[in-house]
Amino acid sequence: MDMIPILLAELEQEAQTTRKMLTLVPDDKFDWQPHPKSMTMLNLATHIAEIAAWPGLMLNTDGLDFGTMDYTPTPVHNNADLLTLFEKSLADAKAALEAANEAQLTDTWTMRNGDVIFRTYRKHEALRVAYCQTVHHRAQLGVYLRLLAIPIPGSYGPSADDNSF
Repeated sequence: MDMIPILLAELEQEAQTTRKMLTLVPDDKFDWQPHPKSMTMLNLATHIAEIAAWPGLMLNTDGLDFGTMDYTPTPVHNNADLLTLFEKSLADAKAALEAANEAQLTDTWTMRNGDVIFRTYRKHEALRVAYCQTVHHRAQLGVYLRLLAIPIPGSYGPSADDNSF
């Protein structure tokens, strides 16, 4: 069984739900956070939009070293910027998956901070972790939106805000 078509289909399925959620992020609430230890709405939404590109990172590198990486979040000024970032990240992920071969999926990919190794995965496992990260942070965003009284769309079926529920 070829995994790449399955991974592409799952990426697209999750992208539909992620797109619905990101569309709801209000420009005037970018600095809002539910708790001082929580990310701001902007940081969380930007992170979700950038996670979509992680398959390219995972397929085209041997790992991620937090000790040497130079990361600056992509500037986002409004919801349109956020959605543009998400669509670019998604397109990059699809291109990386379409260019990949099945043998790459069993190569190793390591997440570390210098000499401290957090985890070594097979690339197909790392891709699944990226997908799970999207779901995890999208759920956080759902809580943020709920606390702001913004109706939440369904993810894997109707939500409590859907009229059919």
